[in-house]
Amino acid sequence: MSVRFWCAALLALATAAAGYLEAGIDFCRERDLDSWWLYMTGWLARTKLEIGEWDAAADAANTVVRHPRVAVPSRITPLAVLGRLRARRGDSDVWSVLDEALQLSTGTAEVQRLAPVAAARAEARWLSGENDRIEEETEVALELALAHADRWSAGELCAWRRRGGVEDTPTLDALAEPFALELAGEAEQAAARWRSIGCPYEAALALASSDDEDSLRRSVTELQELGAPRASARVARILRERGIRRVSLGPRASTRQNPAGLTARELDVLSLLGDGLRNREIAAQLFLSEKTVDHHVSAILRKLGVESRGQAAAEAARLGINGR
Repeated sequence: MSVRFWCAALLALATAAAGYLEAGIDFCRERDLDSWWLYMTGWLARTKLEIGEWDAAADAANTVVRHPRVAVPSRITPLAVLGRLRARRGDSDVWSVLDEALQLSTGTAEVQRLAPVAAARAEARWLSGENDRIEEETEVALELALAHADRWSAGELCAWRRRGGVEDTPTLDALAEPFALELAGEAEQAAARWRSIGCPYEAALALASSDDEDSLRRSVTELQELGAPRASARVARILRERGIRRVSLGPRASTRQNPAGLTARELDVLSLLGDGLRNREIAAQLFLSEKTVDHHVSAILRKLGVESRGQAAAEAARLGINGR
């Protein structure tokens, strides 16, 4: 499999890709193949980002960026991941890592290096309200992606350009299906496709392209629950600009009222964790996908500061947090 095809396939097969990458990393580390495991760890960071495991994405990205012997090309993807995470969470120092990623990628003329950086910078511009900068951030990478028939990179870049108000008229067949659906005005179908792949943030962003109030409100809620306050605020602004009031910009009251800041859905999942149910069983009871439950469990462990499901139940009992 070529490097370019592998990078493009990460979005299409995000969860499976994480497993293959982890196995490859273990193989290379055992044999002291440092350059290879570092390169794969950078792409593991990107994959974890896509499936909503943001803490794991940050850990993987920092492992590469802080390694004293990492090759220059292997720094590009994890730097872009760190920039996106910081922008989504409203953290400081977004542009230092994105500027370094741009500097390192510019001289490569390779779509698998340029496109992720361009998309990350476009997203950061959108989150900070700098829509007028998105076209210039994405122009070169989009041209390369289309020339190389890289449907996933082209789709992602076109989606960010549309979100930023750039009126391209791309041939939808040249774009990966979830992005093509969004650009065709099929927000719900695009979101459903992203959920089937296991990419919750992209699903929420797809909903944000809708003209339907309910879809937009669900986008705000999903982005809040993912820990993406700046993105949820951007979508809430769209609602307000359409004259729709009473749009929450922060955690729900039920979230604020428990010491760990768990959302209502996370409390549902925590209750079933305490009953000893596995993720597949929780998904069936709550009518969610198993990948969505995986995301909620990861968020629960992070917010409670524990490492296992049993520890989560014990910590919840100590804090007096009751599910449902």
